[in-house]
Order: sequence, then C-alpha cells, then structure tokens
Amino acid sequence: MLHRHDYITPYINGVRFFDKPPLMYWMAAGSMHLFGEKDWAARLPLALCVLALLLSTYALGIRLFANISPAKNPDRGGFYAALALATAIGPYLYTRFYIPDILLALWMTLAVHLFLIALDRLHSKDQALEKEPQNRVPHLRDSPIVAKVGNRDSDPLSLPNQEILDTPSFASSTKNEIPTPSPLIPCLAFAAVMALNVLTKGLIGLVFPIAFVLLYLAITKQLRLLFKLHLIPSILVFLLIAAPWHILAALRTPAITMPTGIGLPATSGWAWFYLYNEHIARFLSTRIPHDYGLTPIWLFWLYLAIWVMPWTTFLPPAVAHHIRGLKQYATNRTKSRVPHLRDSLTVAKVGHRASDPLSFHNPETPAPPNIQAPDNATLPPNYEAALALLLWAAIVLGFFSISNRQEYYSLPAIPALALIAAGLLARADRLATGESSVYYEIHQAQKSALNWHLYLLFPLTTVIVFFCAWFAVTAPHPAPNTDLSTLLAANPSFYNLSLGHLFDLTGDAMGLFRGPLIAVALSMLGIGIGSYLLRRSGRTYAANLTLAAAMTCTLLAAHEGLSRFYPILGSKQLAQVINHAQQADPHADDLILLDGELTSGSTLIFYTGQQVHLLDGRVNGLWYGSFWPDCPKIFETESSLRQLWQSSRRVFLFTYNPTARAEDLAPYAPVHTLASAGGKTILTNH
Repeated sequence: MLHRHDYITPYINGVRFFDKPPLMYWMAAGSMHLFGEKDWAARLPLALCVLALLLSTYALGIRLFANISPAKNPDRGGFYAALALATAIGPYLYTRFYIPDILLALWMTLAVHLFLIALDRLHSKDQALEKEPQNRVPHLRDSPIVAKVGNRDSDPLSLPNQEILDTPSFASSTKNEIPTPSPLIPCLAFAAVMALNVLTKGLIGLVFPIAFVLLYLAITKQLRLLFKLHLIPSILVFLLIAAPWHILAALRTPAITMPTGIGLPATSGWAWFYLYNEHIARFLSTRIPHDYGLTPIWLFWLYLAIWVMPWTTFLPPAVAHHIRGLKQYATNRTKSRVPHLRDSLTVAKVGHRASDPLSFHNPETPAPPNIQAPDNATLPPNYEAALALLLWAAIVLGFFSISNRQEYYSLPAIPALALIAAGLLARADRLATGESSVYYEIHQAQKSALNWHLYLLFPLTTVIVFFCAWFAVTAPHPAPNTDLSTLLAANPSFYNLSLGHLFDLTGDAMGLFRGPLIAVALSMLGIGIGSYLLRRSGRTYAANLTLAAAMTCTLLAAHEGLSRFYPILGSKQLAQVINHAQQADPHADDLILLDGELTSGSTLIFYTGQQVHLLDGRVNGLWYGSFWPDCPKIFETESSLRQLWQSSRRVFLFTYNPTARAEDLAPYAPVHTLASAGGKTILTNH
C-alpha cells in the first residue's frame, strides 16, 4: 500500500488479495509511514490495540463488579479481568502473529460496554420522563398555591401559568434538576466500533454485536427499546465508516470472465469472492480454494480451555454462579408484584442484609419480597453481569461451533471469560476484608476458588513441572550452533494448524530449550503450590498476584522458546544473506525464486523489499487474484526454472529440498549453496 499509494485494493507480491478487509493493513502502513519500514513498526499498532483491550476490559470489569469488589478497591473485578487477559496463554500466543482476531476481542468488549451504557441512559431518560408530570403538578395539600388562592379556587390548574411556575415547588424542581445524559453518543460510538469490526474481519463484525443486542433485549423483554437506540443516526455513522471501502473495492475490481471447470462462476470479481466466498462459503466450509483445516469441535473447546489458562480454573464455579443467578431472577420475575403482608415483615427483620449486592440468594437469610421490577428499570448489577458475559461468550463460541473454525477463532470470547473468572475472584476478596454482613455467597466463592485450585490447577501444574524438569535433565546437550531443524520430526498433517510446527518437537530438540523448560517448571510451582498456600491462608489478593506473576515468567519463557523456534517459522536470516550478496554486486540482474507457495517464505518479500517468483505456487491465497490481467508474471514451472538457471541472471532459489533441487539443476548450471537456516536453503546459479 505504501509503495503503490493504493489503500483500496490489497496486493500481496503484486497479486490482488481479496481475503481480508484492510484495517490491519492500514494500521501497519500508517505506522511504517511514521517510523520507517521496520518489522517492529508494522507490529506496533497491534501492540497498542492489545493495551487498549486490557484497559477496556478493566473499565467494563469496574462497571460489572464494583458492587461486589472490596469497598476500598471497587476496581478489583476490573483489575483481575485485565490481569487474567494479560497473562492468559491464548492472547499471548496469537499476538505473535499479525492476525486480526485479537482486534475482534477489542471491538466486542467496547461494543458490549457501549450498549450497556446506552441502555442505562435510556432507562434514566424514561424514568425522568415518568417523574416529570409529578414535578409539574404538585399535590394540592403540599402546594403553597392553596395559601395564595384561599377558597377562591382549589384547583391549582386554574391559576395562570406564570403563577404556577413561580411557586417554590416548581422552582426547586426545575432549577435543581440534573440533565439526563443522552444515549445518542454511546449509540453512535457503538456503530463506529461495529464499523471498525467489519473493516477488521468482515461481516462477522456485524453478526456478533447485533446478535448480542437483540438477544439481550429479547431475554430481558426490552425489545421495544430497540427503536429508541437512535437507529437512523447510528446506521449513518456505520455506513460512513464501513461503506466507502466496500464500494470502492467493488468498483475497482469488477467481475471478469473466469476459467471453466475449476468451480468458479462464469464471471466473478471482488464482490463474489469477498462477500460470498469469504463469508458464506467459509461458514459452510465450501470456500474455494479450500486452503485451511477444520478444527474438530471437541478440540476447539479444548483449545479454548488452554487459551484461558491458568484462569480457566475459576470458570466452572463462576459460570455456575451466574447461571444460578439468572435462573433465580427469571423465577422472581414470574411471581406476584404485590407481596403478602407477612412477607413484607421480612424486610424489617433482615434489614440491610437481604439487600447485599453480593448475593443472588442466601439460604441463611430470608429473601426479600419478590416485587418485580418495571420493564424500564435497569437490571440489578449481578444479573446484568451474568447475562451480558454468558451471552457474549455463548454467541461467539456457539457460532463457531456450528461453522468453519480454526483453533484461535475463540479469541473474541476470551475477554468475557476473563471477566467471568474475575468476578468470582473479586467476590472471594470480600471475605478477607470482612466487609459484608452476608457471608454465604462470599464464602462459597472463596471455597470454590480454593477447591478448583486444589483439584485442577495444582495437579495440572505438578504434571507440567515434572514434564519440564524431566526434559531439562534428560535431553541431550546439542553441539554448538546446531540447527533446530535437524532435530525435528516433520509432521505435515498438522501444518494447517497455526501452531502445527510444535508437533515436530522431539526429545533431542528439547535440549535446545533447556533454559525455558527450567523457567516454566519454576513458574509452575508458583502457579500451583505457591498461590494455593496463599489462597488457603485467606490472602486471596496475594494469591492472585502470585499466580499472575508466575504466569508472566511462563510467558517470558515461551517468548524465549519462540525466539529459538523462529528460524523454522520465519526467513529473516536468509533474507539478510540475500541482501548482503546483492549489496556486493548491486548491478546484477537478480531474481528471488521461492520453491512452493508463498506462505513457505513470505517474509522474504518484506525483508528484501523485492517481488519474488513462485515455483508451482499458483495456489491458495494468490490463486484467485492470479486470474486478473494486472497479475505479474511471477509463477514459474519446472521448465522455466531450468531456463532461468542456465541464463545470465543470478537466481536465488529458496527451497526446503536442496539435495533434490541441486541434482535436478546441476546439468544446466553450477549449483552453489549460499546459506541454510531452519530447514531452508538458498541455492544460487552464480
């Protein structure tokens, strides 16, 4: 985009690329425009968005859990949620790749919060309107109008309007009235966030937030409020942000005639591929080309549990608590609006204990009378949190459970799960401070957290400690400068998974990860036994901080391990070797040729700044764009490779099969090995 000055049609290696909308490309291009074409500059916007995700989760956690957090620390729920999100495995791993899914988590978090704010303001506005007639017409016996008019007229409405407005009751009700905030601003912000969501990963940015709003209003029987959420200006804001790119992209890539016999329609363009093939066909797993794997449902859910670790430990009791609360609230709403006299005596008996915000229901304390709230009233905080978070997670996970799914598609649900776990931990902190007079729910929260820590997290971390310690002690010491790729076992069947190369690890390869293994083993001791002992002694805050600090050490060890694994995943080192060779002979007519599809060495393009040719690489991501007339002639065959090899041009051949390639090309011209790293080799003919 920077080089072409074209911010509408994405290109990869000179070929039109239709798979994704452009927001992440715009972010990287803007950052590199400011800071230069460096890899860290391209990644900087994603890092800032993760920081924004943590802060937005923190803010939403304060809203949902301030009433159950310790009084001196009303942000405890939000703090725990942000801490869980920052130290969970999934968000860390999937910000090592430049993929959009973590941004979906940010937009969904903001959308949920903005919707709840808009709903609050709408309720406040409705309640203010309901009270307005009472303020304008004071009760006769309380009004000073009686003294003024005497027996002449007992009807205050018979007075001239100015006399009514001059009475003290009206002066106080109009001058001291606080304006009710309008829901317009959060509604417009919700529309803007939804538009950014669409520009990040397509129509899924519409599905999740709209489904959340409709289901939330339907479940709470407030669908009538939908038309009060400023739909027309919100739609205009959404279209103003999201529509221009879609319209221009369709106009700049109109339908053209397609080859027959390969599954494509007779004519198609950007609109067919992006709107239908990339969304509907992908949902149905009929996308062309089918260049992705399908994660089984059981594995998808198992991955989710791993991505939220170690905070997954606290999800079962927290989810169960929220479900119980929702059931009780639904039961209460079906009961009589007018309590019996004997029930009303309970209020005087239990006093403030029955209204403790921590308790959905306390079996040790009689419940207050079940007076149903009016339809225009906001939900009690506990029920709002339970409904919003469970609904949020259910929409994301349910959608991908019935559609095409990758192992990281669950990322937009992770902030909701972090908030659910944080609510339980914040509630447990209240017992340590001894603030609340209702101990049942708080005690249950602390007991549940302690038990799940003991019976799930402690055994799991113990197994990991022994696993890491075993390999750290028994793995052979590799020779200096050993290439990791020589110690791996190839498992191509797993390469459709984003972390598929991890299945290549062997016992011999573990010797190169001895330091990270030891660090993980030590940090698991802190996560398991260390934080458990603190939690058992009642120091829940210290236990949670210890867990997060130990998990930070684990992630730092993972970072070190990924750094050692990087030559397998990336090609920066080999690209730098090519750059050095070209600097020695800047006038040479060089050609970089990649043996296979682009994903096998795509970083060559970035680090060399050159277009690469592909041998048998007209597949997958570049396949559809290769049909356009402006596609460069970059796709080579075995025949054209041999012609290039014996030509006067210097060819840098990037290959995973150097021995076979050398034997095939030796009859045409000399074959020189320029460099090897991570199982990949650069061969040259000059």
